[in-house]
Amino acid sequence: MRHKNKGRKFGLKRNQRRAFLKSLAANLILKGKIKTTQARAKEMRTMVERLITQTKTGELSKVRLAGRLLSKNALSHLVKNVATNYKDRQGGYTRITKLGRRSSDSASMVIIELV
Repeated sequence: MRHKNKGRKFGLKRNQRRAFLKSLAANLILKGKIKTTQARAKEMRTMVERLITQTKTGELSKVRLAGRLLSKNALSHLVKNVATNYKDRQGGYTRITKLGRRSSDSASMVIIELV
């Protein structure tokens, strides 16, 4: 039984899942919005919101923690552009908009974007 077990596995091992979520988060930060499945978007949302909250203070230690999860391009874009836009915002940096179902496997598709 999976009582009190949070998180989604996506049929991947732990390291693969972490790399997968890192790449999704980096793409969202760089592009501003991406189209993906609902489960992936919900799982990625927590990661991106934490990254933005940590880096918007501008502390070097917080930026270095975010650097462990993102590439250099994504980190510099996050610190210079994204985090500065949300200085006064207390949370809720992302928006998930439902699109319907994918025709091939009927997966719920969404657009996740930075507000």
